[in-house]
Amino acid sequence: MSNEEIPKDYDFKKEKVWEKKWEDEDIYKYIGDGSRPRYVIDTPPPYPTGSIHLGHVLNWVYIDMNARYRRQKGADVLFTQGWDCHGLPTEVKVEETHGIKKNDVSRAKFREYCVDLTTDNIAKMKAQMRAMGYSQDWSREFVTMTPEYMKRTQYSFLKMYDEGLIYQGIHPVNWCPRCETAIAFAEVEYSDNTTFLNYVNFPPAVEDSYDDIVSSQASGKQADPADEGILIATTRPELMSACVAVVIHPEDERYTHLLGKYVEVPLSHQKVKIIADEEVDPEFGTGAVMICTFGDKTDVSWVQKYDLEIINAIDETGTLTAASGRYEGMDLQTCKKQTIEDLKAEGYLLKQEQVDQNVGQCWRCKTPIEILVKKQWFVAVRDLIEKTKTAADEMNWVPEHMKSRMVNWADSMEWDWCISRQRIFATPIPVWYCKDCGKVILPDVEDLPIDPTQDKPKHPCECGCEEFIPEEDVLDTWMDSSISPLSIAGWPDEDYINHFPSNIRPQGHDIIRTWAFYTTLRCLALTGQKPFDDIVINGMVFGEDGNKMSKSRPEFVVGPEEVIEKYGADSLRTWAANSVPGSDVIFDWKDIKHGYRFLRKFWNAFRFISMQIFDEEVSYDVVKDNLGPLDLWILSKLNSLNVKVDTAFSEYNFADTITSIERFFWHDFCDEYIEAVKYRLYSDVSDESRRAAKYTLRIVVETSLKLLAPIAPFFTEEVYQYFSDESIHTTSWPEVNDELISEEFETKGDTTVDLIDEVRRFKSASKIPLNAELAEVNVYTTDDELIGIFKDFAEDIEGTLKIKDLAIKSGKPEVHEKIIEVEPDMSQIGPKFKGGAGKIIGYLKSTPMDEIDSILAENHELDIDGLVVSEDMLNIKKEIVGASGKKVDILQSENLDMIMEVIR
Repeated sequence: MSNEEIPKDYDFKKEKVWEKKWEDEDIYKYIGDGSRPRYVIDTPPPYPTGSIHLGHVLNWVYIDMNARYRRQKGADVLFTQGWDCHGLPTEVKVEETHGIKKNDVSRAKFREYCVDLTTDNIAKMKAQMRAMGYSQDWSREFVTMTPEYMKRTQYSFLKMYDEGLIYQGIHPVNWCPRCETAIAFAEVEYSDNTTFLNYVNFPPAVEDSYDDIVSSQASGKQADPADEGILIATTRPELMSACVAVVIHPEDERYTHLLGKYVEVPLSHQKVKIIADEEVDPEFGTGAVMICTFGDKTDVSWVQKYDLEIINAIDETGTLTAASGRYEGMDLQTCKKQTIEDLKAEGYLLKQEQVDQNVGQCWRCKTPIEILVKKQWFVAVRDLIEKTKTAADEMNWVPEHMKSRMVNWADSMEWDWCISRQRIFATPIPVWYCKDCGKVILPDVEDLPIDPTQDKPKHPCECGCEEFIPEEDVLDTWMDSSISPLSIAGWPDEDYINHFPSNIRPQGHDIIRTWAFYTTLRCLALTGQKPFDDIVINGMVFGEDGNKMSKSRPEFVVGPEEVIEKYGADSLRTWAANSVPGSDVIFDWKDIKHGYRFLRKFWNAFRFISMQIFDEEVSYDVVKDNLGPLDLWILSKLNSLNVKVDTAFSEYNFADTITSIERFFWHDFCDEYIEAVKYRLYSDVSDESRRAAKYTLRIVVETSLKLLAPIAPFFTEEVYQYFSDESIHTTSWPEVNDELISEEFETKGDTTVDLIDEVRRFKSASKIPLNAELAEVNVYTTDDELIGIFKDFAEDIEGTLKIKDLAIKSGKPEVHEKIIEVEPDMSQIGPKFKGGAGKIIGYLKSTPMDEIDSILAENHELDIDGLVVSEDMLNIKKEIVGASGKKVDILQSENLDMIMEVIR
């Protein structure tokens, strides 16, 4: 092979060629026959939006590097890809696309629209994933909207229902008025907001005892707004019609005399009792709080604790109900505005002050959530909290501190997980209700999956009734994705135990409280086991402005396809690899360009040495006795690198892998070894030396390729084709040659490289070509160890630097300055000596330079027939000469205890 056969530049556009070849040859297929150790990855199923973003890239590069590394280490890797299809975003997009609401068409038609959109989006994202070089086994792809997957989800529902871990009840739930569905606490996001704290007077009730709120509201005896009662500070005056009590702290001396008394709620006029609870913060607002059904979680807690009445003032769409009186039919914002105006007009509002607020909102549409009392299905989370925390302790968290996020979330769970949703595009809840007795009717397992709105029970109810009401609610999408490790393993088939628990769960830190928590809880409930051994957390991607990339700031959003078009997928992968699990990552184009430059550097080095490394096959056994000192230096570094990168991959320290490989290949190999070995390739050296150099060049490139393969799969495949017809991704991790690892040789080689670099810098600064010969170099040092090192490496020093005569000497050089030219400074000599100036000029031209040098060295002046000329009247040019009398350049090393004399 000649380097003319290898293109001058690396063409990353060929990534498409390898992408297709890998797919055609199915090289990433999971075998599963037990002939090799299994390695199972519980892959995140993304929501099919139709486009992957840089957060996906970061997450999947972590996964793919790990998968490729484990294959090289001999594992049979089960790397699937799933799609978490169901959920509100698809329904919202369908409504926008078709200009409809979910109930404007039949459930079947609406679901058909959702399936079509999702199928199209999956196809787009699969193409992008392939372009990134991800090595999934696509034959094992799972899609949560398929009958096969829905069967597993519904079976898990039935199993947990039978064990009492899923139940139906009427409870307060988080509700999104925009999506018109219940959502779990894990799906509530919080955003900062500024609002007004309204100070409202609740006057004393006209009477001091009432049977209940409803009767008191209808009593017709209204209090005077001007009567001083108790001052309430509230950010939600629109909920006063749902006020059922006022609560104070039991030790708040301002109000303890009012305990047990009644006040009247402004505008709606119901009479409510003043009660005490230690949860009240006396320092916030006025220290008195109205309990509404429901303003927040604390309201729910108080209502349950004191068995208070519930007034439903808001419906599922966020519209005020008849219970709100004069505000019936208004939306919440309009109601708030009107309520404040009415409070002012009727004399109840005493003042307002601005306050910061943390508002809970739907994580999908960002609408502020409400708390409504609804009949819903729940998972009994609190029954499994301690087991979930124990399982978290049994997992290896990377980074370890991320475990606290899940444990803290588990400890904060006050409500069970609401799993029913009032939507359409999701796994149906497999339940009917007997029309006569209301009994819950479940399907037989063998009939799953079922849609109760389309299918009928096979048997009549125990009461004999054969008419049934279908459950129209569907399951939370996390009910699908939280069994991903079970689905990947083939559960509930018996042999799922061969693939469960998964070896690893890779995911972002933003879904620890959802996906990680729910998966752990559900797998414990269904199998009694933790779902995975390792959990590796990736961070979020931030734009160059330092903020998280977001559609709301499109000018700072960069898509992976833009990077691939300019620099190729591997440059993007090296950026992702150079990050630390758990930490957020800033996207910067300069990092992409750095990765691109490194790959080109690798390509150019490979192309340069290609003429030398393919002309004959040379084994280690043939050359090991002829390896030179610098060969042993670079081979020791190579094998040390292998150990370091192997360890880093196994521990998910991805940044250590790419930075270590780059540092070794770019600096040690390209900048130092290749330059140092050129003389052995092109000058008159022994065949044994030349063969040893060729072996070393080849083994370094080939091994480096295999170490780099998990990070840059396209590039390494492109280069490796010149080594073998086999794909690099079907080869094994390179073996470490322990007998070549020598810390002593690495230190000696580094020291020699420092010396070589000193001379190179001198040549460059002196505008001497690097390949120009130097007549003589004398290295002086008082360090006996350095003398030994330089003598051992003398042949490489001479050959690399083109030194004709190299001497390593103990002590210091004997050098002195020698005058080589003296010219009169006529601006001084002319005015001072006038007519005598000619005599001075004649003397300088006719007198030997050695004589002038000797006189000036002793007297610092010249006496020319009585004309005394001082040194400062002369332009003197000197040079440094060594003991031999030859002109020398002196190099004083900053890093080594040595001085060099260079004779050009």
